[in-house]
Amino acid sequence: MARHLITSAIPYINGIKHLGNLVGSQLPADLYARYQRGRGNEVMFLCATDEHGTPAELAAAKAGKPVADYCAEMHAVQAEIARGFRLSFDHFGRSSSPQNHRLTQHFAGRLADAGLIRVVSETQVYSPADGRFLPDRYIEGTCPNCGFESARGDQCDNCTKQLDPVDLINPRSTISGSTDLEQRETKHLYLCQSQMRQQLQDWIDSKTHWPILTTSIAKKWLNDGDGLQDRGITRDLDWGIPVKKGDQDWPGMEGKVFYVWFDAPIEYIACGAEWAETQGLQADAWERWWRTDKGADDVTYTQFMGKDNVPFHTLSFPATILGSQEPWKLVDYIKSFNYLNYDGGQFSTSRGRGVFMDQALEILPADYWRWWLLSHAPESSDAEFTWENFQTSVNKDLADVLGNFVSRITKFCRSKFGEAVPEGGAWGEQEAALIETLTTRLRAYQTFMDEMEVRKSAQELRAIWVLGNEYLQSAAPWVTFKQDPDRAAMQTRLGLNLIRLYAVLSAPFIPDASAAMLAGLQTDDADWPEGDLAAWLSALPAGHAFTVPEVLFTKITDEQRADWQTRFAGIRT
Repeated sequence: MARHLITSAIPYINGIKHLGNLVGSQLPADLYARYQRGRGNEVMFLCATDEHGTPAELAAAKAGKPVADYCAEMHAVQAEIARGFRLSFDHFGRSSSPQNHRLTQHFAGRLADAGLIRVVSETQVYSPADGRFLPDRYIEGTCPNCGFESARGDQCDNCTKQLDPVDLINPRSTISGSTDLEQRETKHLYLCQSQMRQQLQDWIDSKTHWPILTTSIAKKWLNDGDGLQDRGITRDLDWGIPVKKGDQDWPGMEGKVFYVWFDAPIEYIACGAEWAETQGLQADAWERWWRTDKGADDVTYTQFMGKDNVPFHTLSFPATILGSQEPWKLVDYIKSFNYLNYDGGQFSTSRGRGVFMDQALEILPADYWRWWLLSHAPESSDAEFTWENFQTSVNKDLADVLGNFVSRITKFCRSKFGEAVPEGGAWGEQEAALIETLTTRLRAYQTFMDEMEVRKSAQELRAIWVLGNEYLQSAAPWVTFKQDPDRAAMQTRLGLNLIRLYAVLSAPFIPDASAAMLAGLQTDDADWPEGDLAAWLSALPAGHAFTVPEVLFTKITDEQRADWQTRFAGIRT
């Protein structure tokens, strides 16, 4: 049994996420976790809400709530929506947890002891109108790199360039809108990433199997301009993890907190500690996943994220781990994604544009969205959601191919043989050819899933569904029945066993439909098809009872599509 540690980029707490966020991290991570569990492997799938920094403070202020209350409320909301999309986290944690406080402060102490943190006196933006320094997202302005007029103080959403607030052109406060801003001196801690440049370069160079998207972004940050820069890891904010060296106060850093991009990735590890506590396990039970001196040396660790998160996960977080000089598990593979755009523009959480996760679940079940998003995952380039494409994909793939097959074979069996698997004779050449082709397709499907090629996996799965329809159309048991009922019974028996195959293979993509197919077949045997596929496809014996399932997928009508296209054309408030 292999062991897989899987983490998804943790979403900001500031509101409900859109479908672009979902397909860029959490959903493909869930696909991979479900697949590995289906193959019989041990999986630890972790995610959390990212609750510190200016996004949390701004969202709480907008909602008129204390930031701690707001974060607790939105964590519950995001957890419920994740359940709605059937995201199978082993634990969905919180970066504000006591475990993350302790671990972040621990890492800071280790880095300081290693000489990798220095105190810097720097000039930051101060707003007299607001009576405070304005770090990160408290400032917007024009990006000096691409000219985007709504760049944030930490990063430009348009070109993804990492910024400092003082870099912005025509900056303004996001609190008051004031442009009367001053530059004042303050002291902060910096992580000396530049000292670790060669170590990080060697580590990234060793990852020859990583996606080009991931390595190209990492190497760009390492080598562009003056190369990897030291990075501030503290901020002048009230909400966050207090700056300490382990459990000791840090002189001169009173009233400051750690920068959200320092503590957020550490939550991946802390989330494991939260998991152990909620499961009532020994306090160190999580360490077998995260410390190589406690058993994590045989763990394969995979991270899923959008391309905008790659620099922090390939450079800053590894610098924290390596710099601690402790035996923490480093990531083995980073699966990164491009952007999913929305109907001619961009999805945007901050601007409320697109379909958001709660809205999606209000109009259609999770499987409809899961299938479209995964089968159109933005891997090699940006992708675009359009309602026309969504309607076509759902109707043709889910309803016409998979749903149609299940409906035809079960209803035919009920009409001719009753609601039990018929006996029939032995398989013939046609069935042997089908199984040979299915075996080849299954191997390809498993290869693509192992390699986390999401779109190719979806294409291969659909091709496996199509084979069942082609067999049914060619064998035509409804015609065969008139001359040779015994052969028609055999064809029907194979068709019913194909439903079980489809249920098992499809579970990572469409878990609800998979469960419905297994329930209709009155079996909970969801073991992956290993070894001889012919034997596996005989698992449902003659006489095994089944029920005809309800329609697996209802087609999207033109009227529905037009209504939703109009409904989601504007800006969500």
